[in-house]
Amino acid sequence: MFATKFLKKINFDNYEDYRQNAAPNVPENFNFAYDVIDALAIESPDKVALIWNDDSGDKKTFTFRDLARASNAAANFLAGRGIKKGDCILLFMRRRWEYWILMLAMHKMGVIPIPSTNQLKAEDIKYRIQMADVKTIIAFDDGYVINEIQNAIGDDDIQLISSVDVATGIDTAPTTFTRVPNEITDTMVLYFTSGTTDMPKMVAHNFAYPLGHINTALFWQRLNDNDIHFTLSESGWAKCSWGKMYGQWMAGAAVFVFDFAGRFTAHDLLNAISENHVTSFCAPPTVYKMLLHADLEKYDLSALKKADIAGEALNPEVYERFLRATGIKMREGFGQTETCVMLFNNQWIEPKPGSMGMPAAGWDIELLDERGRPVPDGTVGEICVSLKNNRPVGLFQGYHKNDKQTAAAYRDGYYHTGDVAFRDNDGYFWFVGRNDDLIKTSGYRVSPFEVESVLLEHPAVREVAVTGIPDPSRGQAVKATIVLNKYFQPGDVLVRQLQNHVRSRTALYKYPRVIEFVDSLPMTISGKIRRALIRTLDSAKATIIEPVKDSLGINKEEK
Repeated sequence: MFATKFLKKINFDNYEDYRQNAAPNVPENFNFAYDVIDALAIESPDKVALIWNDDSGDKKTFTFRDLARASNAAANFLAGRGIKKGDCILLFMRRRWEYWILMLAMHKMGVIPIPSTNQLKAEDIKYRIQMADVKTIIAFDDGYVINEIQNAIGDDDIQLISSVDVATGIDTAPTTFTRVPNEITDTMVLYFTSGTTDMPKMVAHNFAYPLGHINTALFWQRLNDNDIHFTLSESGWAKCSWGKMYGQWMAGAAVFVFDFAGRFTAHDLLNAISENHVTSFCAPPTVYKMLLHADLEKYDLSALKKADIAGEALNPEVYERFLRATGIKMREGFGQTETCVMLFNNQWIEPKPGSMGMPAAGWDIELLDERGRPVPDGTVGEICVSLKNNRPVGLFQGYHKNDKQTAAAYRDGYYHTGDVAFRDNDGYFWFVGRNDDLIKTSGYRVSPFEVESVLLEHPAVREVAVTGIPDPSRGQAVKATIVLNKYFQPGDVLVRQLQNHVRSRTALYKYPRVIEFVDSLPMTISGKIRRALIRTLDSAKATIIEPVKDSLGINKEEK
């Protein structure tokens, strides 16, 4: 386990021992590609690092020696194309095996990769080109994305390199490469945020960033030398760095990649897990819901021992159903594109379904009110990272070329996440939502996630998004936008059943006074519900309930 080189110890007696002693040290001028991958190529040259399959049946396996040699060749190839230290390169590689080799090559060169999803449109791509001053784009030969890239480039002098050219370069270029020195504070990678509430921002991580993912892989995902870990994320998202590269290789685990075009099915995913003897899996709750709709007993999941949740908060109903089906207790983790894992259900505590868990080592998390004051347990506050005693390893440097946005996030000795939560009396943190998503009704603050979790317990509800709509008497009222399961029909009777279901399980002011049935929910390209868009559409439709009477016929506010 290579991570031991950066930790005082790896075995801890309890959570407090871990919190006090598991923050990694950061060597001067650390570079993950040289100091981890190349070192592992010498120490464990034949150990499998990457197992790649695609949906057409192609397969490749890479050892650490393979990765070291191939990344050197890729670096020589890129240098031959005029790419140099400090250049920003857009990558559109889906889940192609070349992505991992390109990332390592760029780290060696000091080139700044900008991983991007193949789902972007021409306008999205043009925005990224302009914001990051991009002169080169590397893309998988996918007809859709190549067309969008070419439309974005237009007549601009931008170099477009195909994945076919990259593969040829890896096969033919020299496999030795002279180390390019870097400072630990140099920008190593840029990620654009998904832009759910504003235009996407450029998140800059420095060369210490991979070491922050020791928490992610060793202590949240609990990986070791015998594991094969599978995180579903596409390469265009920071979650790929979380689960398919840095921490996993430092933990000694092999990374499994399933590359598929378009949408996958539960069968595809379960078959990949079964055939490749995956031991550890991580995906958003929506994926687990899809798996639970399949017949899990048809697949050999005996190798699977660990399952984790990230991307959105975990509904307790999903947790309980997966536990009954597999015997595995899912462990939720929380972080952002700007961070590594900040909060998670660690191995020293019993996971509470729906809770984010407790702070990771090196992360001093506080919940603050609007005036920047800590809130008591049980009270909702913004999740903030205190910088007063230390700066956590893996926290982003700032928003690239935007001092104003950086200053707004870093103020008064804290990094302000914009997410809100509460802490219970046992020290567990519970996600409430984005600040903008909170519903303020009759003086109360309602978490969309809390109401969504209750609604998902009802057999009629397949997917749901809860938002606030204007209400003259309450300020806002709770609205649920629902996708139904098969065999359920929308109508007034079902509306009343769902409202009563929520009323029977939560405070009366939280139940949805308006319910809309839809065929699908609007999602970001990373698969998160776009509640802001639902609010915008409702405003355009003037979706306002009557000030006195709602669908249950209640004539005064119930609290």
